[in-house]
Amino acid sequence: MANSKVIIVMPAYNAEATLQKTVADIPFEYVDEIILVDDASQDKTVERAQNLKDTYLKSKNIFFTIEKMSRNTGYGGNQKKCYRLALDHGADIIVMLHPDYQYDPKLVKYFVEFIRDGYFDVMLGSRVRTRKEALDGGMPAYKYYANRFLTFIQNVVAGQSLSEWHTGMRAYKREVLESLPLEKFSDDFVFDTQVLFAIAGRGYKIGDIPVPVRYFKEASSINFRRSVKYGLQTLFETAKFLVGKLV
Repeated sequence: MANSKVIIVMPAYNAEATLQKTVADIPFEYVDEIILVDDASQDKTVERAQNLKDTYLKSKNIFFTIEKMSRNTGYGGNQKKCYRLALDHGADIIVMLHPDYQYDPKLVKYFVEFIRDGYFDVMLGSRVRTRKEALDGGMPAYKYYANRFLTFIQNVVAGQSLSEWHTGMRAYKREVLESLPLEKFSDDFVFDTQVLFAIAGRGYKIGDIPVPVRYFKEASSINFRRSVKYGLQTLFETAKFLVGKLV
């Protein structure tokens, strides 16, 4: 995959305040194109993206596609659109990078290299190398402990040893996304869990590396009620995967 085409996809929602910082830290020597899908934001995310396209990214010779959804489709729905566009644009490696600056864009190069060099089919960025780092980085304690519990259960059921199942920084080889029934998955946050179980079930190689934890005011984060819903949905998807293995 030495000459692989790398596309970064950005599922965006109200990212006006952080989009420029995120884009500025991308290692462009590893990237051929950026695709931003705006999920009917209520701020000026699209306008900020267009300005970056016409000025900063033009000077970097980076092709920037901006797609605005007519209605809010949810986190999973946004990703589905991102991946369809990336595949249509000929991507060999697709990196999901949140435009809220919660994940460090400078690490994109490592995700790309691990896949390009054939070590893994999928790469994840883990925010929980140690409890202290996660909590010092602003991750709420209830999210940290829920993450640890759910990740442990999911690893046991799926036969994996991933340090985190719930990260939003991911990279995929083209054939992985092509093999998944993405449209059958949820449009909500549990989409990420469904994707990883489907990948594990197909025997693809999943790797992970540590990434800094960044929780701050402008970064997107679901509240306690949505977190509980997500946790219950994750347990349900885990049970479905286990039953599928047993029958």
